[in-house]
Amino acid sequence: MLGCACTCLKVMLKAQNSSAVVQRNGNWYWNGRGVRNYKVTVVGAGGGIGQPLSMLLKQNPLIDELTLHDVGDIKGVAADLSHICTSTQVDFFDGVKQQELIDSLHDSHVVVVPAGLPRQPGMTRDQLEDANSGVAMAVSCAVGMACPEALLAFITNPINTIVPIAAEFLKAKGVFDPNRLFGVTSLDVVRAKTFIADYMNIDPATVEIPVIGGHAGKTILPIFSQCLPKFTGEEEDVKRLTERIQEAGTEVLMAKAGKGSATLSMAYAAAYFVNALLRGLNDEPGVIECAYVASDATELPFLATPLELGPNGIKKNLGLPSLNADEEAAFQKLLPELRQSIERGVSYAAKIIDAAKPDQELIKEPDSKVEDSAKYAQSN
Repeated sequence: MLGCACTCLKVMLKAQNSSAVVQRNGNWYWNGRGVRNYKVTVVGAGGGIGQPLSMLLKQNPLIDELTLHDVGDIKGVAADLSHICTSTQVDFFDGVKQQELIDSLHDSHVVVVPAGLPRQPGMTRDQLEDANSGVAMAVSCAVGMACPEALLAFITNPINTIVPIAAEFLKAKGVFDPNRLFGVTSLDVVRAKTFIADYMNIDPATVEIPVIGGHAGKTILPIFSQCLPKFTGEEEDVKRLTERIQEAGTEVLMAKAGKGSATLSMAYAAAYFVNALLRGLNDEPGVIECAYVASDATELPFLATPLELGPNGIKKNLGLPSLNADEEAAFQKLLPELRQSIERGVSYAAKIIDAAKPDQELIKEPDSKVEDSAKYAQSN
């Protein structure tokens, strides 16, 4: 993996002063007809999340062009989606060459990434991290070349580490914008709304609750004290539902008996978040969603908090919501684990970047392959 990652980064650095970098003015999203239509690219469109996510995005009226990429044959998925009677046009690119990924990304406004190995029963988050780090590297390198002003949203797990890796590679390319990089944690919010609504016997669409921290186990912290409508349960209900939200991915893995993971609910949550990004691009007021982003809300450089979205990605990071004593204690407890995940990601990226720099000028063509580990399925 290290050798392939070095090669991909060398390609990226070589292209830094070439025409591969797309420059756009402030109206780069405007189509000249008084209507804003957007291109969304799904990297990993053939997997368990990618296919239902692409189907949901095909139905989004804000999307003019939907481009699919996968390392395997994606032509059939694109043909299938193209028969759906919406005006969104479907295009596809497939293959393991990095150039094919770059080509798929040109002129994208939003890039959403469900690519990566799925979590298997018994697999630790560290093992998943080892498998999927190359995805963050390959995609961030390609985005840095093809569409540096796009909003980049990673679904690839473990989010707590993958997003810091992507940030470091974007920094190496000189195109990192903290307002444009997201780790999609919407599934935690979707689950929280669903479980709370089930308990209170109300419509999940009426529930609003911030979920902060990260996107793995105890780093996921739903803030019940800020739930609207007010949560009616007791302290033991808060504890039970919090634990269920934190371990919901394992709940699905067990229910599917090792034959699948949380693909459909993740696709729904990702489509919901992409729609929020597009509404922000459209300058719709009051678009607020939680996501894992670069943050100064604490001493940690990344954190999931509520965000107001706008034409340039994050319009305003709303920071930490008000926490009660129990929530504050739980928040302080999750910080060390989240810090370790972030530091592992930064360390991984630094190793690859340092290894690539000495002979970067030797690379003449972007002919490296996307990581072999990027078998495009995913789990949450």
